[in-house]
Amino acid sequence: MTKRLAILLAALAIPVAGHAFDLGNINLNRIGNVIKNVQEANREVPEKEEVAIGEQMASTLLGGAPLVNNPALEKYVNDVGRWLALQTERPDLAWHFGVLDSDAVNAFAAPGGYIFVTKGLLKRLNSEAELAGVLSHEIAHVLQKHHLKAIQKNASYGAFAEVATMAVEARGEGDTKSRVLANLVQGTKELYARGLDKDDEYEADRMGIVIAARGGYDPFALPEVIHDLEKLNPKDPGAALLFETHPAPADRIKAIDQAAGDKLDAYGSQPTLAARFLKHKPNGK
Repeated sequence: MTKRLAILLAALAIPVAGHAFDLGNINLNRIGNVIKNVQEANREVPEKEEVAIGEQMASTLLGGAPLVNNPALEKYVNDVGRWLALQTERPDLAWHFGVLDSDAVNAFAAPGGYIFVTKGLLKRLNSEAELAGVLSHEIAHVLQKHHLKAIQKNASYGAFAEVATMAVEARGEGDTKSRVLANLVQGTKELYARGLDKDDEYEADRMGIVIAARGGYDPFALPEVIHDLEKLNPKDPGAALLFETHPAPADRIKAIDQAAGDKLDAYGSQPTLAARFLKHKPNGK
């Protein structure tokens, strides 16, 4: 028996809010499913399942902000993104790119190839190479399965929540059950609010400049974007989440410099394609 499984089973005997869990009233099949989920928390997730998880996470993001009503912009971002994805080890993944109709400055990835940038971030960019750098950073998160691993890492928390739900059902406390279920729904949102480990962000930066270079773009455009982020006020509502979930811009630039050295200097003359980007850039700065 694994340590995590033993802890989970022990939790069934822990009183909650003054009540002891009554195993006699809990569906044993559901307990079995919870235990199975904990045991499989570190297994390799099949691509079909990865995509399904990504769809749910993408739906959560779209629930917060819809896609912009601009087919030409959506097509442009998808064209750039899919070209970059072709330069990676997962070119056959069904990649989807979208622009969220939000003035916040941010970008998001979800398992299975779902990538979003906000309209607010696009307004700050100056070239297609900068867009490519941002998209490549997010593509790297998908390639390295950073969000998927974060979900698996916290699978035990979901299992405990499921056990709590079963106990509530056994007691028939409808109001408490509603609160537990609401917490479970909130879990997906909390993953984005909490952000990934800093090491994941640094890795996505390193991989991002390489993917952009492979795509024929100036790899130093991503550091330019990160440098521009230093101009933002971390307390600004439109930038707060970005700063809360990422390392400081100065630290990111320093890490890129240390990792890249002069290895990408030969690719610095690759185009930025500023004029092509400006044709699609949303109005405003």
